[in-house]
Amino acid sequence: MNQQSFIDSRRAAWSRLEDLLAQPPHGDEASELPALYRAVCHDLALARERRYGLLLIERLEDLVRRGHQLLYRSRHHPGARIRDYLLGGFARAVRRRWRFVLAAAACFYLPLLLMIGLVQWQPQIAFSVLDDEAARQVEAMYDPASPRSVGRDPTRSADTDLTMFGYYIRNNTGIGFRSFASGLLFGVGTIAVLVFNGLFIGAVAGHLQAIGFGQTFWPFVVGHSAFELNAIVLSGAAGLMLGHSLLAPCRLTRRHSLQRGARAALELVWGAALMFLVAAGIEAFWSPQPGIPPAMKYAFGAFCWLFVAAYFLFAGRRRGA
Repeated sequence: MNQQSFIDSRRAAWSRLEDLLAQPPHGDEASELPALYRAVCHDLALARERRYGLLLIERLEDLVRRGHQLLYRSRHHPGARIRDYLLGGFARAVRRRWRFVLAAAACFYLPLLLMIGLVQWQPQIAFSVLDDEAARQVEAMYDPASPRSVGRDPTRSADTDLTMFGYYIRNNTGIGFRSFASGLLFGVGTIAVLVFNGLFIGAVAGHLQAIGFGQTFWPFVVGHSAFELNAIVLSGAAGLMLGHSLLAPCRLTRRHSLQRGARAALELVWGAALMFLVAAGIEAFWSPQPGIPPAMKYAFGAFCWLFVAAYFLFAGRRRGA
C-alpha cells in the first residue's frame, strides 16, 4: 500500500482521535479513546516500518503522545479528572444530554409554575396536593408575624445552622436519588417523581403567596433555588437516561444497555449531588440570616441563577477554559 492510500484509509480515524483529544471525552465518547489510541499506535508502527514521509510520522507521533498523556493522566491523577469535570466536563455532559435534560425540566418546571398560577386563581387547589397538616407546618415556618419564622429568628444559633445543613443534605439528596433510581421503572417512575415534586413545590409556593406570606418565603428560597431545583432536574434527566436504555437497547441486551446508560447517567448524577451540597450550604448558612436585607438575598439569588445558566451554556467549550 502506498502512502496516499494508507492516509486515505486511515484519515477518518485520525481525525476522530484529534477531535476527542481537543476536548477530554466523557461517557460514550470516552469509551472510543482506548481503541482509537491502539489503532493509531499500530498505524505509527506501520508508517515507520514502510518508511513513509517524515511529516506523516510526526503527525502520528504527536497523536500517540497526546493520547498517551490523556489516558495515563486520567488513570493516575484523579485530582486532574475532578478538576476537568468541575471546570467543564459536567457542563459538556449536560449539553450532550440536552434532550433528556429538557424533558426532565418540562416534567418538573411546568407543573410547578402551573400550580403556582392556579393557586393564585383558585387558592383551594393547593389542598389537592397539600394536606391540612403540611399546610399548617409551612404556614408556621413562613409566618411574617412570627419572630421565630424561617429567616427571622434572631435566636438561631450556629449549631442549629449546622444541624439544618445536615437535614437539607439528606432531604435534597433523597429527592435526587428517587428521581434517578426510579428511572429503572422504564422512566415512568422518574416522570412521576418529577411531576409530583413540581406540583408539591408549586402548591407550597402558591399557597404561601396567596395568603400573604411571600415576603418571608421568597427571600428565603431564592438564594438556593438555582442549585436545588436544577439539581432535581438533572437527577431526573439521569433517571430518564436509565429508562431510555431499557426501552431502546438497540442491538445490546437490556442488561448491557442499562450498564452503558448508567455510566453515562452518572456524569449528571455526580454534578447534581454537588449542586445539592451547595444548595444545602446556602439554605443553612445564608438564607435564614435575619440580618441580611431581602434585597441582598434577591440579588444573590439572581446571581446564582445567572451563574448556573452561564456555566451550563459556556463552561468547557474550549480546552483552555
